[in-house]
Amino acid sequence: MPLDQIDVDEYDAQMSFLEHLEALRWHIVRSLVAVVIGAIIAFVNGRFIFDTILLGPTRNHFWSFRKLCELGEYLGRPETLCLGDMDFVVKTVNIQEQFYQHFMIAAIGGLIFAMPYILFEIYRFIKPALKSTEKKYSGLIIGFASLLFFTGILFGYFILTPISVNFLGTYTLSDSIVREFTVASVVSFISLLTLGAGVIFELPIVIYFLAKIGILTAENMKSYRRVAIVVILILSAVITPPDVTSQIILSFPILLLYEIGIIIARRVAPKIPVELPES
Repeated sequence: MPLDQIDVDEYDAQMSFLEHLEALRWHIVRSLVAVVIGAIIAFVNGRFIFDTILLGPTRNHFWSFRKLCELGEYLGRPETLCLGDMDFVVKTVNIQEQFYQHFMIAAIGGLIFAMPYILFEIYRFIKPALKSTEKKYSGLIIGFASLLFFTGILFGYFILTPISVNFLGTYTLSDSIVREFTVASVVSFISLLTLGAGVIFELPIVIYFLAKIGILTAENMKSYRRVAIVVILILSAVITPPDVTSQIILSFPILLLYEIGIIIARRVAPKIPVELPES
């Protein structure tokens, strides 16, 4: 009988700790295979990903910059919101740098492509421990988790990354300094900033599972809201460049996700049966 059709108690009784580890190993292996397949696709399209996607936020005709300029024209302040060309050069200083960064692009692209399947494998691993009523909503949870991840990716790429790139790409300490950035710095900065936003947007899913096992409660989250705000601001400062604007832009959605997490924690909190007094 397949594992997903075994009762929870029967499943726990039949599988030892080592058998649990063996099951986990195969879930990890299948996830890695999905990442490798996605990485191969990204590697084959490496030139397009680098020229069009990664370098997109470095050009003034990028979608976000065009919309910002349209907003400036609508408000009658085009000179303020319409950005000029970012005067910096992307260069390579090591003979093997472009080759290594091609693999870096492929690895990150493979992880992004495979994320829905990775979430599915995580669900398959924890599925035997779920109640039958919870399994009914498993597809919804996986879809919601994937939606949150790709929403974070889009937010990081179209909003957070252009602001950060524009700030750092035009920032200068002296006019005598020539702004020349290596391929590695550009690839790592844009890709990891975008991927980091996608991971952070999974916060409600993390809260859901922590609340499910009783580690988090809505009451605790509300009582520690001020502490959470400070932590979120520090996290935003670490992820984003030293620019107050980008820190605030990243902080707002995280705070919103935290408030959504409070609602989720309240709804999924373990129900404690009420004992009726003996008559």
